[in-house]
Amino acid sequence: MYKSGVNYKKSGELWVNYHLPTLLIMFRGINTITLDAKGRFMVPVRYRDVLCAEGSASLVITIDTEELCLLAYPLAQWQIIEKKLQNLPSFDSVARRIQRLLIGHATDVELDSSGRILLPCVLREYAKLDKHMVTIGQGNRFEIWNEMLWQQKREHWLAEKALQLDSLPEEMKNFSL
Repeated sequence: MYKSGVNYKKSGELWVNYHLPTLLIMFRGINTITLDAKGRFMVPVRYRDVLCAEGSASLVITIDTEELCLLAYPLAQWQIIEKKLQNLPSFDSVARRIQRLLIGHATDVELDSSGRILLPCVLREYAKLDKHMVTIGQGNRFEIWNEMLWQQKREHWLAEKALQLDSLPEEMKNFSL
């Protein structure tokens, strides 16, 4: 256990507590949720369970630069992404734009004792959020959508022929479900 003054058992526990939870985070599924008059919503129980397993009630919420939705990351996951964003070349105008949008809109939020999150007005306005919303698990994060916008987008994506083999990225050409 002790060698050269280092408590390896304790070090291992720290490694497990620090590194493994960030590797095991997995948000899945679609949930219909309600935004209250104060701009709060109840985080779905299965997402709260993921956050509890990580040992944190902190999320970072930012905008999606492609769609009118929000991206919610556990703090540890966001810190990894933020570091990558900050390391982008500062003289690249596209990189700067992405940094401004993602980091600029990033907001730290905490789950309250009832499992709710207060969404800042600027984020609610960006995603056109009203009373009826959905959350969509995306692995290491979840998205927050206006329910009607989500339904329209989903129908559009299902109807289009975007999944033709020639338009797929190389990594997906041999992918199978």
